[in-house]
Amino acid sequence: MDLPLNIVVGNVISLIAGIFIILSMWVNDEKKAYKYQFLNAFILMISSVFFLSWTGVTTMAIAASRNAMVYKDKLTINWTIFFIIISVVLGVLVNTMGIIGLLPIIAIVQITLCNYYLKSIKAIKTGFIVNSAIYVVYFLAIFDISSAVIESITAIIGLISLTMLVFPDLKKS
Repeated sequence: MDLPLNIVVGNVISLIAGIFIILSMWVNDEKKAYKYQFLNAFILMISSVFFLSWTGVTTMAIAASRNAMVYKDKLTINWTIFFIIISVVLGVLVNTMGIIGLLPIIAIVQITLCNYYLKSIKAIKTGFIVNSAIYVVYFLAIFDISSAVIESITAIIGLISLTMLVFPDLKKS
């Protein structure tokens, strides 16, 4: 079975992005988590070009910008509203995948709200896990298998890490 070169290249780039999403879920420092989230979104923006996913390119560019603002503590309510509006408007305009193309839009709105409202690492990780679940479905639909696997692993790592935060006595077992 010969896969088109763009799918192979996109998967390799997505695999690199996956390293950063896993790191974001593993760390227990909010700033580091958002730094890794920025790097993940930026690299996924590039891989989305190879999958011809213009919704992905758009939403990942917005996500990278938003994550940079969160990292620098500049995400205000006005910026949050701006990112949500621009995500929905641009995402719908470039969507060529129907319902599947709406998943990145839903994911970016969900995580943007989390970025603004959630401040504790436990809540942030929970938001990341929900976001990963949405993206697993999307990545499978566009044949970005490496991202689907990475997001699944990320969600599992996030659940383990969150469990250790919620039940610190489990570490001693």
